[in-house]
Amino acid sequence: MGFYEFEHYPQFTHEHQMFRKTVKDFCEKELSPHVEAWERDRLFPRWVFKKMGELGFLGTKYPEDIGGAALDYWYTVAFAESLPFCRMAGLTMGVLVQSEMATPVIDAIGTGELRKEFLAPAIAGDMIAALAITEPDVGSDVANLRTVGRRDGDDYIISGAKTYITNGTRADFLTLAVRTGDPGFGGISLFVFPTNTKGYSVSRKLEKLGNHCSDTAELHFDECRIPARYMLGEENLGFIYIMKNFQGERLVGALSAIAGAARVLGETLRYAQTRKAFGKPLSRFQTVSHQFAQLGAELEAARALNYRAADLYDRGLDAVREISMAKLVGGELACRIADRCLQIYGGLGYMAEADISRMWRDTRLITIGGGTSEIMREIISKYTGI
Repeated sequence: MGFYEFEHYPQFTHEHQMFRKTVKDFCEKELSPHVEAWERDRLFPRWVFKKMGELGFLGTKYPEDIGGAALDYWYTVAFAESLPFCRMAGLTMGVLVQSEMATPVIDAIGTGELRKEFLAPAIAGDMIAALAITEPDVGSDVANLRTVGRRDGDDYIISGAKTYITNGTRADFLTLAVRTGDPGFGGISLFVFPTNTKGYSVSRKLEKLGNHCSDTAELHFDECRIPARYMLGEENLGFIYIMKNFQGERLVGALSAIAGAARVLGETLRYAQTRKAFGKPLSRFQTVSHQFAQLGAELEAARALNYRAADLYDRGLDAVREISMAKLVGGELACRIADRCLQIYGGLGYMAEADISRMWRDTRLITIGGGTSEIMREIISKYTGI
C-alpha cells in the first residue's frame, strides 16, 4: 500500500473512489500544468471556481434545493484529500475557503433568502466567498474583535478592518464577524457582506512566504451600510457560530495537509529510488530508507486520527478534541515531512522552482492558519482535564 492509496479504507465506497479520481484527474490535468504561471502571477483565475462549480465539486454536502448534491461527508473528505494534486497549496486553500469555510455557516443558520442569494451562486462558482474574522493586532483572540456594527433602523453600519483574508482581493461577498454588543465573546454577530457595498475597500494585497497563487488581503470598512436581513442567525451569538464553523475548517485543513504530505513523500521516494550517490540509489542507504519508514508510519497514524475526527463530525457528535488533535498532529507532521523530503532532494530541493521547495514554504502555514498549534494544544488540554 503506497503513501496515497485508499482502497483498503472501509469509509470509502466505490462511488467515493470514483469521485476522488474525478477530482484528482481534474487537478492533475487542468490545474497542475499552470502551477508556475499562477504562482508567478500571485493569483489563480476565477474560471477555476466556475469549472469546479460546474463539475459539482463545491456543493457535495449542500442541499439540492440550492444546487448541492446532498452527499455524505466522506465526499468532502475525498475532495479535500484530492485537491493537493494541483500542486498549489494556495489554490487548495482558496477553494476550501469557498466550499468549507465561508459558506457552511450560511447553509446552517442563514435564511432561505440568503442561501438563495449567496450560497447558491457560491456552489455554482459564480460568486467567490471569503471568511473575514481575523483582525490586525487580534489574531486568534476572536472574543476581542474590534470591527463594529451598530444598528440604524433596518440597517447595520460597519466600520473596522480585517487582515490575512484568503480570497480577499476578489471576493464577491464575505462571511463577516463584527462586534454588535458588549466586549467579550457575547457581543459578536455574523453577517453576509457584499463587497460592492459603499465604504468597503481592499486596503492592500499581502505578500506571503508561500501559497503564492492565492490572494490574501487586508480589508477596510468605513461606515458600510448593509440591510439587517444580512445577519446570520441571532444577534450577539456569532462567537458560538464561529467556534462551530472552525471545526469543519480545521478538519479539512488536516485532511488536505496529510494528503499533500503523502503526495510529496511518495514523489520523494520515487526520486530517491532513481537518484544515485556513491554508486547506489539514495533509497538504499539506511539513513534514508528509515526516514521513509518512520514518516510513513506517522502518516498512517495521522490519517487514522483524521478519519476518527471525520467520523465523529459526520455523525454530528462532539469532535472538538479529535479535530484539534488532527490539526495539531497533521500540521506538525506535514511540516516535518516537507523538511525531511527537501533534505533528501539536497541542492535540487533548495531551488525555488522545485516542487519540494514550494511545498516546504507552503506547508509552513498549516500550523498557523485556522488556529495555531499552540491554540490546538490549549483546546486539547481543556478536554483532557489538565
